[in-house]
Amino acid sequence: MANEAPAIELKGISKAFGPVQANKDISIRVMPGTIHGIIGENGAGKSTLMSILYGFYKADAGEIFISGQKTTIPDSQAAIAAGIGMVFQHFKLVENFTVLENIVLGAEDGGLLRPSLAKARKTLEELEQEYDLKVDPDAIIEQIGVGAQQRVEILKALYRQANILILDEPTGVLTPAEADQLFRILGRLREEGKTIILITHKLREIMEITDTVSVMRRGEMTATVKTSETSPEELAELMVGRKVLLQVDKTPAQPGDVILDVKNLRVVDEMGVERLRSIDLQVRAGEILGIAGVAGNGQSELLEVLGGYMDATGEVRVNGTLMPLTGAGADGRSRRESGVSHVPEDRQREGLIMDFAAWENVAFGYHDDAAYNRGVLMDNSAVRADTEAKMERFDVRPPNPALAAKNFSGGNQQKIVLAREIERNPDLLLIGQPTRGVDIGAIEFIHQQIVALRDQGKAILLVSVELEEILSLSDRVAVMFDGQIMGERLPSQTDEKELGLLMAGVSGEAA
Repeated sequence: MANEAPAIELKGISKAFGPVQANKDISIRVMPGTIHGIIGENGAGKSTLMSILYGFYKADAGEIFISGQKTTIPDSQAAIAAGIGMVFQHFKLVENFTVLENIVLGAEDGGLLRPSLAKARKTLEELEQEYDLKVDPDAIIEQIGVGAQQRVEILKALYRQANILILDEPTGVLTPAEADQLFRILGRLREEGKTIILITHKLREIMEITDTVSVMRRGEMTATVKTSETSPEELAELMVGRKVLLQVDKTPAQPGDVILDVKNLRVVDEMGVERLRSIDLQVRAGEILGIAGVAGNGQSELLEVLGGYMDATGEVRVNGTLMPLTGAGADGRSRRESGVSHVPEDRQREGLIMDFAAWENVAFGYHDDAAYNRGVLMDNSAVRADTEAKMERFDVRPPNPALAAKNFSGGNQQKIVLAREIERNPDLLLIGQPTRGVDIGAIEFIHQQIVALRDQGKAILLVSVELEEILSLSDRVAVMFDGQIMGERLPSQTDEKELGLLMAGVSGEAA
């Protein structure tokens, strides 16, 4: 229908935060009943633009049209009233509430909660049936997986009668199987006439699920194309402004001495559940050992034990020295003193203090470093200067050491953690989910830094749920399932199908 009004039309949207121009004269049209992708590097202004549409921010200039009607959106309540729902990268759920209570929260009918819950339960059943959004309404949020939590966020929006759904980096915390399920749900929503805006940095997802894609770079809209008429290579170049290597460029490994030697490592949690079962592994100088597996199969516990903040039994040696696994000395400080650096899986909970400045975060764990101290006092100016240099080398945007960590995009938060840990010249780098929520240009940069560290003769233990990343970065791949190592493969002698079988618990022989 050529004369059909766009579901959303933004005209001349601009937004600045002090000297930083987040959005500059952006115009975009999103047609109804389509999935429209918006891609760009971290800090390109994608989330800011959608936050304006959802009423979190007020634009400095520009107009918003919903179904052809000029619409003012001063807050999120106005956005919801206009039929817009948003699923954020970091979910906005009350963790000790049930699914049903979260869905009703803020949309109650009157002062009595019981009728609202009864109505929501009935509506929820209808929405689950219509869109294949299965979730237990009585489950506590903190007790369900991230895939189910995301379905709750989508149900929240649909319960509020959203016709336009914005999803910000929706697969950043999902396994490949959960991401595939999400795409099936989005396809069903599109079939039912819903309009979906998908903010992502993953080109495979853009090519797989979207109808149209818009590209942003440094706060401006650089292109809008039909997905069927473009390619990952073209989109990557439009995003970054230069050609981007989509495959890791590295020479064969030259393994040296054993740096990390793990024997019979075992972890039992407070509930008596065995999280790690007799783990044996080695990582040599000058090689990357990738650990593949569906989240929740022991990879997190492995990193935490090796990083020094989870008790275990067994043996862990670094450079031949036995590391304490319980009691005194079984901590992150001792590990750092032994030449171990650690980039944790969850940068916001474990890698950064979000309300603290970037320069303060760069000093964490290394505040006793002689370069950061002047007598008995910490030399804050030296830390700031070091942070400025790290920000420049790691292309952190904006390059402002005084800015709180929470004010950087996810990818730039990741670069701050990477800069802090990689530039410590470790003998062993533990790195979990290195490119989670990171754009294509930053992924290329992060991969280059990891490979460069390997080529300097360092040992690297890499944990990632991205099989493509594991296969392209690793020199050897070990697969974990239910706290065990199911098998080990050379990337050149395996593929995603075989690794997927091992990840599902199929034995090496059967795989």
